[in-house]
Amino acid sequence: MTSAARGTSLKKTILVLIPAVFAQAAGNVFLSTSMKEIGSSSWFPLVPRVVESPTLWFGTALLIVSFVLFVSALSWADLSFVVPAVSAEVVVNVVFANYFLHEVVSLTRWTGVLLISIGVVLVLRSERRKARREGEEILRNGGR
Repeated sequence: MTSAARGTSLKKTILVLIPAVFAQAAGNVFLSTSMKEIGSSSWFPLVPRVVESPTLWFGTALLIVSFVLFVSALSWADLSFVVPAVSAEVVVNVVFANYFLHEVVSLTRWTGVLLISIGVVLVLRSERRKARREGEEILRNGGR
């Protein structure tokens, strides 16, 4: 794969993973909202209320969209890049929980979010370096 193709593939992967991350986080917000409205009880009485909840179905649909985008990215990108990159969903989930669900997020959790964010940035940078190295190797081999 040429350096230009690798760079295009990286952009394509990022453009697919960003909506996957946001769909996943939004889906979780809808599921959490729905389940808090339904409440907890034993499984049997819970099932009809779950099935009748449009909020739960919408959240589930968003999670399916996220999954389809995730597996699509796996069809062309390295697993060792895609999985750490989608770890950004943890960050977005915490931000959404704080903003939309008004959850109180402790300093310890925010610190964890910061550490995950740093990890995601490192993974993104490593993929760019990999593309650059492959491009240099192709140039050294005369374009082959």
